[in-house]
Amino acid sequence: LDEKLGGALSNLMIENAKAFKNGAKAGSTTPTLRVFVDGKAQRYIVVGLGSEPTEEKGLEGVGSAVGKALASKCDSEKKVKNAKFLLPVSVASDKSSVKDMSATFYSTLYVDNRFRTGKKVKTPAEDLETLTLLPDGPSPDGVQDALDDGSKMALGICMTKDIVNAPHNVLNSLSLADTAKRLAEESGGTLKCTVLGKKECEERGMGAYLGVARASETEPQFIHISYTPEGEVKKKVGVIGKGLLFDTGGYNIKTGMMELMKFDCGGAAAVIGAARAVGALKPPGVECHFVVAACENMISDKGVVPSDILTASNGKTIEVLNTDAEGRLTLADALVYCDKELDCESIIELSTLTGACMVALGKSVCGVWTDSDDLAEELKDISKLTEEKAWRMPLEKSYNEQLESKIADIKNIGTRYGGSITAALFLQNFVSKKKPFAHLDIAGPVWDDKIGATGYGAKLVTEWVRRQGE
Repeated sequence: LDEKLGGALSNLMIENAKAFKNGAKAGSTTPTLRVFVDGKAQRYIVVGLGSEPTEEKGLEGVGSAVGKALASKCDSEKKVKNAKFLLPVSVASDKSSVKDMSATFYSTLYVDNRFRTGKKVKTPAEDLETLTLLPDGPSPDGVQDALDDGSKMALGICMTKDIVNAPHNVLNSLSLADTAKRLAEESGGTLKCTVLGKKECEERGMGAYLGVARASETEPQFIHISYTPEGEVKKKVGVIGKGLLFDTGGYNIKTGMMELMKFDCGGAAAVIGAARAVGALKPPGVECHFVVAACENMISDKGVVPSDILTASNGKTIEVLNTDAEGRLTLADALVYCDKELDCESIIELSTLTGACMVALGKSVCGVWTDSDDLAEELKDISKLTEEKAWRMPLEKSYNEQLESKIADIKNIGTRYGGSITAALFLQNFVSKKKPFAHLDIAGPVWDDKIGATGYGAKLVTEWVRRQGE
């Protein structure tokens, strides 16, 4: 191609050597080269693929970086209907990279126009009709399947963003339950959805969850989406997402950031988005149960007040000393449900649980708490693959003293120090110590102040579920 263009691409890279560095950084791009052929302009852009793969470092991250660069250029280059991307066979033959490229391309072009009108409506890459991937040699097997899998993953990521972005007057626990039901109905039979109402939750003794929900005008909706593969089931797992559709803090009312509390359903969004992706990808060998105890933490004459004692579905009594530590109360009954009623062999839980985790790790990294070294290593490896940053945090058992109550089995909050650790320790009271369990606090990375919802967690959960069937 460069020879056909008379060395123009080589000159382009030489002229931009300082910034482009011969593509040493994956996803880097040169300025657009315009060549006129028969009176029509053809545009050429060189995309960097990073350093040459080695035994120590393969193509990790290349697909996502390239997918993001392609989406950005397809959006910024106006009046382009058809584009082709020439890719080395060595990269095109790596199905994981091609899948990541596809997923990131589509999810980067995500835009939420539900609440925009007229000229405020945004249409990314509005002129683009086709983008064709062309390996620079014989096309490897499975490229189209990898591209399709990436687009299915993107559907889950976009759903996660939609849920987090939606304001509470549009998305409450009832409409989230309706969304879950519709997801199952549209899955072609791969997903099934059951929603437990207040009566069913009362029958199961879910006093912790119902205590949080009772101040809301909306009835609690306990959402259970199940995926069962064709053929042998090698493992049954549970994935739980915190589903507070809005969090005022209750009577311990929030004094700041309340306008962002629609993102307190970030864990539920990641879990439901992952359910959509899993239903489309149909991973073999794993039965997965996606659980969300959906409700709102509001203020009314029916609401829980500080000093109330609630009884969870495993019989443990909880002294509520802070109504703004409500997420862990809803998760308590969700954990018991996955552990006891569904008998899941392994459980992970995602929640926007504590500001303390954001203080410790910032807004880009989620915290991981687990007693299982194997599960910790697995999640560490997956987070690197999906580029959703995570860091294992300590489960300091001596901090359990902070949760001791004078009159109940446990308090729902400790002191101001180590708050994310005591939150994780609290959750351990509601799942069997014999089962691998991990708590992921995603309070930081679920939201970006510039773009809104990030879609964090959907890819991580989907990949974790997929690996359980191997």
